[in-house]
Amino acid sequence: MAERYRPYTTVACVIEAQEKFLIVEELIAGELKYNQPAGHIEADESIVDACIREVKEETGLALQPQGLVGIYQYRASEVLSFVRYTFFVKLDKVLTSKPEDPTINALKWLSLDEINQLSSCHRSPLVLKSIDDYLDGKHYPLEIIDDEYV
Repeated sequence: MAERYRPYTTVACVIEAQEKFLIVEELIAGELKYNQPAGHIEADESIVDACIREVKEETGLALQPQGLVGIYQYRASEVLSFVRYTFFVKLDKVLTSKPEDPTINALKWLSLDEINQLSSCHRSPLVLKSIDDYLDGKHYPLEIIDDEYV
């Protein structure tokens, strides 16, 4: 019998303010990579709570997601796959903060053009896809996620 497919379940958050997006810069295997604040869901938390925690850890900001952009399935390699819940927060102004997670090198507020210029260094194609979907108006209510059984 073939091994059962078990993708990692992750969360991410598109954070926008004044037509800029908050991007985290990470050093992964010696290479700079750019991503939205993102990470894995822990066993004792809801999907939304995982987003709140990851945003706080990676940016130092205590933000409540305002909605869901989409749920994405991404195959990084033959043995590594993800199901990613991407949320969004729209702020009135750019906020200054500092990451709590030591694996985050820096936080950057970047325009869409600047993010596009870094595309070869994105953690995955979902970085740009999530922003594009957000800008295309893909905004779903948080109630679409039923976490009553956590």
